[in-house]
Amino acid sequence: MENTDNRLAYILLALCSTATVSSSALAEKLQVSERTISNDMKQLGSALKDCATLRNDQGKYVLHVFDAVRFRAVRARILTEESGFNSPGGRLDYVFGRLARSQTPLLTDELAYEMNMGRSTLVSDLKRLRTALEPYSLSIQGRTSQGLTLQGREQDVRQYILDRCYSPLYRNYPMDGEITHLVGNAFAASPIGHSTQQQFERFLTVMLDRFLTGHSIGELSPAFYRLTIRPEFETVNALMEQIGRFLHTDIPVEEQLFTLLPVVGMRTPADAEAMRSIQLDTAMGPLQAKIFRQIRLEMDLRIEAPELKEEFLYHLMFMLNRLRFRVRLKSPMVTEMREKYPLAWQMASIAARVVQEECGLTVTEDEHSYLASYFSVFLEERGGPETPFRAAIVCGTGRVTARLVAAQLRRVLDSASELVLLSKEKVSPEVLADFDLVFTTVELPCKTEQPVILIREVFNEQELRHKIEKAKYWNQVDVPMLDNNWFVMAGLLDESRFFVLDGADTYEQALERMASALIAQGQADPEFLSRLRAREKIGSTVFDNQVAIPHTVQHAGDRLVLAVGVCPVPVRQGEREVRTIFLMGLPENTGQDALLVRVYEEIISLTKDRRLLDEIAHADSFPALLRALYRQA
Repeated sequence: MENTDNRLAYILLALCSTATVSSSALAEKLQVSERTISNDMKQLGSALKDCATLRNDQGKYVLHVFDAVRFRAVRARILTEESGFNSPGGRLDYVFGRLARSQTPLLTDELAYEMNMGRSTLVSDLKRLRTALEPYSLSIQGRTSQGLTLQGREQDVRQYILDRCYSPLYRNYPMDGEITHLVGNAFAASPIGHSTQQQFERFLTVMLDRFLTGHSIGELSPAFYRLTIRPEFETVNALMEQIGRFLHTDIPVEEQLFTLLPVVGMRTPADAEAMRSIQLDTAMGPLQAKIFRQIRLEMDLRIEAPELKEEFLYHLMFMLNRLRFRVRLKSPMVTEMREKYPLAWQMASIAARVVQEECGLTVTEDEHSYLASYFSVFLEERGGPETPFRAAIVCGTGRVTARLVAAQLRRVLDSASELVLLSKEKVSPEVLADFDLVFTTVELPCKTEQPVILIREVFNEQELRHKIEKAKYWNQVDVPMLDNNWFVMAGLLDESRFFVLDGADTYEQALERMASALIAQGQADPEFLSRLRAREKIGSTVFDNQVAIPHTVQHAGDRLVLAVGVCPVPVRQGEREVRTIFLMGLPENTGQDALLVRVYEEIISLTKDRRLLDEIAHADSFPALLRALYRQA
């Protein structure tokens, strides 16, 4: 998708592959302005008017298809427009294919003639192609009048083909049916799965085409040859002997290793039994332990999920192989994971840093996304299964109205939640004490310690879901409020925990001022500051956009303590500046893990919102901070 020069095709494919697409992400990827994206969306909407609609919700676009047959036809037409000589992308693919297959230099005039295009257009396309080849260490050498040749390693030529132009080059050259049959038989009892077999066939197609036309891959690095001890190589080796007999040729071990790459870099099998049948690299255990230990050191989050940990070991092994041998696994979830799971994305950043330090491999954005998906599951499972609510419904306008409220609530709550209808006259503190949550359409005749949500007979379900989510932390925050403010952390703050840090010259001074005040107020124990300093030596807690999240354990109480400090003049921490400090004192017990995760997610989400950060940083009073910390669900 990223290789198309047809913006409409790119945008349409993006809309088809994800639930929402932000105009800012599209603009960044396509290197145009958001205004251009807006105009493209209007053009796309006009093209789709008879079969689909595009809805814009605050810069995020959603595609709604109402005529699937017509939509497929329009989509096919738009995607076809990007291929062939009518588009720069189609021309670049053709020129690259000719250069990659030619045994002699290609004259520009002859190439322009066979493509039925002007010489100046071809020269412009060659300039674009040279730029596209640079990341692959490939180049086009020679002069247009004397002939051009493609220069670079064969391994890099194949990498470019697989990443950027496999379909245009091979769509009209399907694999021989006999070879396809041999591949199917070879992997019939294998755990690799259908998608990996398809990827293997792509590598095999490229290898056979290049090898049989005199473009051998040649000698490889030692890391490739070490793959021959993997059990999967035996399967590939036997298959290549069969294919070699069919083609009346011997296929060298280097070519076999090239086709093995998608197998050793596969996605982790969904079936646990199939996964365990694959030999696991013993080095993955220490690497995983180092990743989890670093996350614990930097974020005070423990990862406990034995079954998922085992799967993560395999994911690490396959991911390292993909990175080591440049097998690209495209993730359709990059934007969604970064925006919807900011804490998991941050944990993945720590994991990526450990991989870089331990293995010397740079984790790509796609692989970062897959790491984040694992950590998002870790975070979901750390809280254990959701406990269904036992909820009371108090209604003062008749039973049928109460039943209407209950019917709506069942669409919001877990199906296992128990709903009990109570009349206003039957309500008492003793009766309500048996419930986890109280919904009421009238003012209660008595006080209760239980969280109470006041609702109308017909209510906004999304707003109610948010209030129910906040009710989970009812007993863990100092100022519990079941309003529609998205920020749970607002309930952890009071005036004694807000600091305007004017006069602080350094980050260390600002941190000492906040911690000392908490200690003096009895909200943190006397050793809190020394532990905080020790924690800061482990690694920086400064995040993006001048935000710091220092944290350590506090022994003064059994609740999470959160303080916010703003610096009118940014202070320095090493090479970075800090404007806003979210200081956390963590309770020793682990009973508030869910709250800690929620607060982390909220703070990290703030680092992505410059406007909101500016409001917080300029708050000169606690009420001003609370006004800034208000966002509807």
